[in-house]
Amino acid sequence: MPTVLASIAIFVALLALVVAFLTYLRVRPTAEGELPADVLGLRKEVAALRKEAAGALRHLAVVRYDAFEEMGGRLSWSLALLDDAGDGVVLTSIRGRNEARTYTKSVTSWRSDQELSPEETEAITHAKP
Repeated sequence: MPTVLASIAIFVALLALVVAFLTYLRVRPTAEGELPADVLGLRKEVAALRKEAAGALRHLAVVRYDAFEEMGGRLSWSLALLDDAGDGVVLTSIRGRNEARTYTKSVTSWRSDQELSPEETEAITHAKP
């Protein structure tokens, strides 16, 4: 009985080896630099995704602070939302005793044409990769 089980195990191992070898022959490059079509398609897809992700607002930072001396709790904040090129916006909310004001400033290449507060500049600096 043990020799029958050993024979079956050897047969299954040889069968797996043959299947692995045939799979290798199917997917290996046949010439210098030539890849199967599915690999080339995946490379094109990855390149397209990288190009698309470059424009995503994926660099962000928040700076919280007290805008007025009589206010505590750091309820005011500046938020930088930027893409890989440093383009995007800075949102600022200034909280007073009776009201809150929100401002938006555009950012291009990590700079703004509008004058930035120190907190907005700090948010942009922290958002840089």
